[in-house]
Amino acid sequence: MSQRQDSYTRVESPAEIETLLETLTEPGGASLQVTTSGSKPLPVLVMEQQPGTLLALDISAIREIAGELKRGQAFRLLGQTQGKMLRTPSLVMNECHESEGRLVCTCPFPPHLEVLQRRASFRARLRLGMEVGAILRDEQDGSAQGDLKDLSLEGCQLELALSAGALLANADRPLEVELCFPNDTRFVVRAAPRHQAVDTERQIILAGFRFDAINGEQERQLWYFVREIEREAARYAEGSEASRLPSLLFQAQASTPPAVGRRTSQPYPTPMAKRLARIAGYLDAQLLELQQGGEVDPVQLSRHADRLLLLHDEDRDGLLFATRCLQHEPRLVRHCLGMSVHLLDLAGQPPIPRELSKAMVASAMVHDLGKARWSPELWQVRHPDEQQQRQMHGHVEELMHRMERCHWLSANILDSVAGNANERLDGSGYPRGLTASDLHELARAAAVVDAVDAMRRDRPDRPAWRIDAIYRHLLNHPEQFDQRWVKRHLQRFGLYPIGSLVRFHGGQLAWVRSLDAQGQPDQVQLTDAHGPPGPALGEILRGTALQHLGSIQEELPVSS
Repeated sequence: MSQRQDSYTRVESPAEIETLLETLTEPGGASLQVTTSGSKPLPVLVMEQQPGTLLALDISAIREIAGELKRGQAFRLLGQTQGKMLRTPSLVMNECHESEGRLVCTCPFPPHLEVLQRRASFRARLRLGMEVGAILRDEQDGSAQGDLKDLSLEGCQLELALSAGALLANADRPLEVELCFPNDTRFVVRAAPRHQAVDTERQIILAGFRFDAINGEQERQLWYFVREIEREAARYAEGSEASRLPSLLFQAQASTPPAVGRRTSQPYPTPMAKRLARIAGYLDAQLLELQQGGEVDPVQLSRHADRLLLLHDEDRDGLLFATRCLQHEPRLVRHCLGMSVHLLDLAGQPPIPRELSKAMVASAMVHDLGKARWSPELWQVRHPDEQQQRQMHGHVEELMHRMERCHWLSANILDSVAGNANERLDGSGYPRGLTASDLHELARAAAVVDAVDAMRRDRPDRPAWRIDAIYRHLLNHPEQFDQRWVKRHLQRFGLYPIGSLVRFHGGQLAWVRSLDAQGQPDQVQLTDAHGPPGPALGEILRGTALQHLGSIQEELPVSS
């Protein structure tokens, strides 16, 4: 939560305070100023922060005022980072002591920070739920679409698909950048690429640009955009989009999807896959928020759970197939969507009350997002040791801590789906080692759906499994998985589930698009590629045309 105070912005979010104070831990990063008139800032080192509890300061360089501070003299900490000037409210030392030749003091952790943005360098960051498309153009090398991530008077940062790398690599002169706001406002400026960071997991490039020779009118427009982005971001940060009047820039008809953006420009095998990609985009953005210490946004989670329910109502088969068509998304996002759709389709039959379905879908959508806090090295571990396993298993508690604002979500359903999907009937699961008597029916169903979807996808320590091998594994471990739900899963989705790649007797490959009442494929789509579904899939066959392909010889596991 942020509040205006004079020319400073008051920051009260614990996560934001922790992030900002972290920048003061570098040598030379902080100063101490006693709150007497005319006092000068003095060098101090922030040694450690314990959020919500205390700060530890090294004041060895300013021992001359130690006595004054011990007697209760109030002071502020000052610092600068990325164009921001930071200051704490007045603080008082708790105690001081010598440690290895250093004079170390502790003081209470500040309840808020005050931040002054330098007008020219202030970068307005788009928060979760804010979408501004961008088009990058070069007269010779074509164009690429992406999303605006932050904006200042001096430049911007865009999120682009990896395919934009060639356009950036050949940029020996400023490129044209067009920003496309939700209310159809367009802004065109020349900008030179400054820095790039490639994220192979998310398959994106984060590219920074510096604006080239902007005129007075462009500067005026940019400052307006920066202020409106900051204003809209404040609405989202407060946890209720209705708490302030919305910015006109971000007002668009809810039924109108963004016309420009990274996902808008990606080719998808089906229209349903493209629509599901919008929900994947939300989860991707929420993943980044959690990586940066934020919480799960209750409004956005509610909105996108509703969207997923509507997609399922509209075309159940199409949605199941779409969960196999998101290869451009992070694997964590693909898995969360796969589990949410399949859990809805399995545990939601016979139909259950809408609010329960929504809570179940929402819980599944975020159930694994606590892994956002894993280090890159942890993601690549093939044979984790005991300590690494403890770190991995901590993702459940990590997520639960970040769900506190989601008051609309049933705590029982969240606990069953997100909290207990990794538990096992014999107590061998995690995080609490619960046994059968402690596990609700929904938790038992979630454990089966989670395991099936995870095993159908590649992992660093193993490739994707065939579906028959997955069922065999689950059926051979009745001490871990509830056999009623394993059999219901098999009955509901069949031995060739929608989204399976199969090889027919004559060698033809095809994707299963729907099943008949007996669980056998009755509609397939031809393909020549042994890989995730691409935009150039072949003819859809059913009935007599499908029979001409002969019998199915095998299912082929696909990295998806």
